[in-house]
Amino acid sequence: MVTEQTLTIGELAKQGNVATSLLRYYEKERLLEPVGRTASGYRLYSQDSLRHLRFIRRAQRYGFSLNDIRLMRGAAHDPGGDKHDIRLIAEQRFLEIERRVTEMLVLRHELEIFLDDVTQQIGETAGKEVGNRYRQLMEQICGHDHAGGRRSSLKKLIERLGCNLATTEWESLLANLRGQHLHIWREDDASYSILFTDPDTKVVAALETLAAGETGCDAHIEPQVQAADGGTLFTARGDNAFLFAQLFLALEAGEA
Repeated sequence: MVTEQTLTIGELAKQGNVATSLLRYYEKERLLEPVGRTASGYRLYSQDSLRHLRFIRRAQRYGFSLNDIRLMRGAAHDPGGDKHDIRLIAEQRFLEIERRVTEMLVLRHELEIFLDDVTQQIGETAGKEVGNRYRQLMEQICGHDHAGGRRSSLKKLIERLGCNLATTEWESLLANLRGQHLHIWREDDASYSILFTDPDTKVVAALETLAAGETGCDAHIEPQVQAADGGTLFTARGDNAFLFAQLFLALEAGEA
């Protein structure tokens, strides 16, 4: 029987932004159980099911297997369960990500040194003028200023792509976003979703202004800003949507 305390499978799928087939799959995997059925046989879910669904989706985005999620949910809801299992699973996943991040940072570091060596060799063999031109090209690509040290790779990348962000008034627009706590994830279509949890109207206004300023930008599709459960959701799409992911992560850390 449908009540105010229950959700149909269609309602849960809509609120969770997933397909009903995925909910049936989670049921098969013993991750999300319905609390009953209607007289017609349709699945009914409790209000807590939406929270559980979002937990599962977030855990999958972080790379946890369905078995890991099943173990974490089981231990969390079992008073006698071993909470050490949850911590161990999460720590192992964190260390795995740290290894991958370190590998990429090392690769970027060594590539910049390699490109610096290449520019020097070209200058020695092809002449100073050709070497300077190649050096300028490398500075645009890797954001490395050979004359004055390292510049902001993010700003150089945005400028190289011709993104409108490079011409906006950065400080006045981004000041309200600096240091803001956020959740960020990459969608299946390669877009990025950034959830800002602060309900401050200044944050919302800054995001809306930022999105509107990108109308007609050659670097990426115009972002979308909308209210979401738990805050304000900023969605960036297109091949260069990662620019926004880098920008907001830098802002959260106070680096941009």
